[in-house]
Amino acid sequence: MIRTLPRVIAEPAGKPVPEGNTDLQRLARQIATDPTAWTPELTALITDLFDRMAPVWDTEHATGRLDFLADALARGGPLPSGICLELGSGTGQHTPLLANAFDHVIAVDLARQMLTRAPARLGPRLQADAAHLPLADCSLTAVVCIDALLFPGEISRVLAADGVLIWANQLSADGPLFLDAATVITALDGAWNAVQAEAGWGSWVVLRRAVGPSGRPSPV
Repeated sequence: MIRTLPRVIAEPAGKPVPEGNTDLQRLARQIATDPTAWTPELTALITDLFDRMAPVWDTEHATGRLDFLADALARGGPLPSGICLELGSGTGQHTPLLANAFDHVIAVDLARQMLTRAPARLGPRLQADAAHLPLADCSLTAVVCIDALLFPGEISRVLAADGVLIWANQLSADGPLFLDAATVITALDGAWNAVQAEAGWGSWVVLRRAVGPSGRPSPV
């Protein structure tokens, strides 16, 4: 089930819509639905791309807007306490908000140059491939993906049974890695419920495993 909340943060003028989104969104959808699409060659290409963009990421690529994430944290709850994994954390623009919402935040990115510019004082930073996370099964209470690729198998593995996945895009459907809530749910293992909304230029979805009659997450 997907529940849509009314917008409470208006979309300001001047939304920066990047070019070439169709091809990138197609790639994001392919990776989410076919694990073999994430090849070593593509991994190396994406790593190099974001390493090279890191020095100008905050000034030339990031929107600087945090209203979509603030809205998700405020209205997508209740959120569990515990460890939050921020996948594709980049230079850490969103990490302070997550650090205020969760007990601990682990910032993960594929690009080392992005991580060197992130605020270390807010928690550990880890260079890792989100398709092969060096984390234990069911060890996280939240996984947050902001403008990131979706690796549903790993998210399902590391997320606790009662944990939440926050899927968000700074530019909503205009974002290069945007996937709608239905696509995310279809890609994940088992049955999930979601609440979603648009805020500012962006959009967010908070997903939880559906609970069956036994009170435990439903497998289908």
